Amino acid sequence: MKINKKNMWIILIIILAVGIFYYLKIAKHYPREINLAGAKEDYWGVTFSRKFCDEIGIDWKETYLAILDDLKVKNIRIPIYWDEVEIKDDEFDFTDYDFMFDEGAKRGVKFTANIGWRLPRWPECHSPKWIADLEVPLIKEKTVEMLTPVVDHFKNREEIIYWQIENEPLLDSFGICPDGDEEFLRKEVELVRLLDKRPILVTASGELSSWRKEWDIGDIFGTTMYRVVWNPITGYFRYPLPAIFYKFKASFLKLKPENMIISELQAEPWVPKGTLADLPVDESNKSFDLKQFEANLQYAINADLNQCYLWGTEWWYLRKLNGNSEYWDLAKSLFNK
Repeated sequence: MKINKKNMWIILIIILAVGIFYYLKIAKHYPREINLAGAKEDYWGVTFSRKFCDEIGIDWKETYLAILDDLKVKNIRIPIYWDEVEIKDDEFDFTDYDFMFDEGAKRGVKFTANIGWRLPRWPECHSPKWIADLEVPLIKEKTVEMLTPVVDHFKNREEIIYWQIENEPLLDSFGICPDGDEEFLRKEVELVRLLDKRPILVTASGELSSWRKEWDIGDIFGTTMYRVVWNPITGYFRYPLPAIFYKFKASFLKLKPENMIISELQAEPWVPKGTLADLPVDESNKSFDLKQFEANLQYAINADLNQCYLWGTEWWYLRKLNGNSEYWDLAKSLFNK
């Protein structure tokens, strides 16, 4: 049977489409070798969210102390949520955060204090209820006003090594937030520089940002690093980027790897809807099972930046409480060296 030119093109297009589908949806893109003992010293840290513990129904103090005493984590990024410390206008309560820093300091933990309006965890912008009816420009003014009492309260703590201002502040494609505002971000950073001399961390999406503006604004640059994500158009999507992509991107922009960290390595499932507390195990495994955890850790080692903060410690503890300690135990092997 003869195949005419038109049919040949149809066949080639089908083959190409199948190949792309396999490459982006099915292929795992795992590193060739897994050697988690090969991480550099003091490489690993975690992000801890008091608010997220409440969202998934676990006791935040119990979880936090387990991170300190069982995992023995020595690098922690703490989002200091505006809506938790200034519940009423100009009335501040730092009790819970003082507890976190006090307990960490007793154990030699080094902290990144993340402050601002847009901070980790959904909906990204965490503003107090008393400003709900204000227009965005006025909310930004209130944000800047809030920074001074927050920095003044915590700036005498030696255990805090970085201030992180906002979180992925110029990323417009995720979260319930106004569009990124470079001028606003620079204003926040300039104020914090006047209040305290510690280095300032600014973060950006590893896959969805050029990094140019964020790097120029801060002293330390943090990239997120996700491997399996979800969107309503493609469903689950696996990034095919090799680990060297991040170093190549840094090199292109003349960024020094010693001034770069992975601020957020995916170490929990992506949630298409609802919360991690109600995500069925078979659904969570589509984006994050134990093998994916190992692969993500090795990927971060291969990226070879200065440090790596894991995203998902609250979920590991939830799984542990529900009878599956595999994720917790794997993380424990990283920190208990």
